Amino acid sequence: MSEQFDWEVVIVGGGPAGLSAALNLARARRRVLVLDSNRPRNSATFHSHGFLSRDGISPLELRKLGRVELERYPNVAFERTIVESIEPLGGAGFTVTYRGEVATTRTVLIATGLREVLPALPTLRAFYGTSIHSCMECDGYEYADRPIALIGASDDLAERALLLSQWSRDLIVFTQGVGQVSEADVAMLTERGIRVDRRVVADVAGDRDGLTGVVLADGETIPREAAFVRPGYETALDYAVGLQLTLDSEGLIVVDAAGRTSAAGAYAIGEATPPGPQQLIVAAGDGAEVAATINRNLL
Repeated sequence: MSEQFDWEVVIVGGGPAGLSAALNLARARRRVLVLDSNRPRNSATFHSHGFLSRDGISPLELRKLGRVELERYPNVAFERTIVESIEPLGGAGFTVTYRGEVATTRTVLIATGLREVLPALPTLRAFYGTSIHSCMECDGYEYADRPIALIGASDDLAERALLLSQWSRDLIVFTQGVGQVSEADVAMLTERGIRVDRRVVADVAGDRDGLTGVVLADGETIPREAAFVRPGYETALDYAVGLQLTLDSEGLIVVDAAGRTSAAGAYAIGEATPPGPQQLIVAAGDGAEVAATINRNLL
């Protein structure tokens, strides 16, 4: 049955989740095609952390090393391209269209992650990935005991502030005038030396060395050396419309514990599935786990 398809598995997305799945499937002697646009959401980050044996590596370098490892396997191909569509074939399998080419496959694995929607602060992108970050677990350590800002408008600001206080108590929470921080939460944070500022943030300020302050709408600039923000996230799944995948209320792909989607033969892993954003090493682990399931199911 496998021989009537160009590939046994086509993986869309070449981040840690997709590459890990590809590596494990390659070692199971499966014919695998990896299609990747090389537009990861963490491309602005100079260093990624928490990945065993690769702590501090550039996310782009980590992906490059993964591709180099895959090149050793003759049953794997990697294309830097944008997938245009995935459509089910009659009976079983799929057609995957990219760059004007069409490939057939028994199985598809979606590992395209998410796109970030950053807060609308004019100068934020100049410092994003260097002294402004979104992942506290990834980047909090580098700012231990330094002046930090937490900027957000979500209802979990107090919880995030409590977590961030593990690294520094010199912390100000900016609610943007809309973030939900109750008076009880304010009292709890105040006990830990954490300030809550309910004024609107207009921008951030800095120089070539990094962030220097948070600029408020009333004109005051409050000195800070680093900031953490909560981006919005959105999936980019236009190419998969033909699969009619079931999505949750956040637009993430609903999967079972083994990564199976609502479309038979289609799997999804990584940040495009609940709960959403995750550390790179977790995504890589998910890729290995789902690869094992796909390999068994292909039997």
